[in-house]
Amino acid sequence: MRISVAMAVYQGSRYLHEQMDSILMQCLPDDQIVCSCDPSTDGSWELLQAYARQDARVQLYQGPGQGVVANFEHALQQCVGDVIFLSDQDDRWRQDKREKVLQVMQQTGASLVLHDAQIIDQDGHVIEESYFTMRGSRPGYWKNLWKNSYIGCCMAFTQSLCQAVLPFPAAIPMHDQYIGLRAEQKHAVAFCPQTLIQYRRHADNATDQKHADLQTMLRWRWQMMCALRRGR
Repeated sequence: MRISVAMAVYQGSRYLHEQMDSILMQCLPDDQIVCSCDPSTDGSWELLQAYARQDARVQLYQGPGQGVVANFEHALQQCVGDVIFLSDQDDRWRQDKREKVLQVMQQTGASLVLHDAQIIDQDGHVIEESYFTMRGSRPGYWKNLWKNSYIGCCMAFTQSLCQAVLPFPAAIPMHDQYIGLRAEQKHAVAFCPQTLIQYRRHADNATDQKHADLQTMLRWRWQMMCALRRGR
């Protein structure tokens, strides 16, 4: 089974080398690592160019420069694998992530697999042993509409689900929750309790670590519900 890894990159050179190496070491010759790189000034593009010259599995594209959701959408549009893994630019994959996720998908028939993660800081020190425990992660459409479990760096899904969710609706606050909830609508998700990445949280993360105010959170949920109703 061929996989594609969709990575959105922006100002990511500090940790990018470590993440790329952790992915490439377990990818097979026919796999594909799609990097959509928004305009960056820190050498991210040049670093990815070097990888692409050395390894045909790495495919590099200029990102649209319209934010993280549009950048991931652009990466996903280039993916041709049977199963697509989302990837941040600054984490570390455990060496058996590809194998374990595909096993769960084959055993359960799920369209989407979400696995657990260990959370680390910018220096690699462990902050939390389990993202699932910290977030109270579990399946359920209404549960995940209100308090989201679906974090892209821990997700993999089928090409058919990818085609069903693209293009992303313009108003969605984040792409990973939208993909997860679309899979929930079809009752086709599997939660894997194994910790398969080290998920790095630091001051430069593309997603905000702070909670929005109540009005903003309610608006985001309304926008997500409207997008999901249109996507059924």
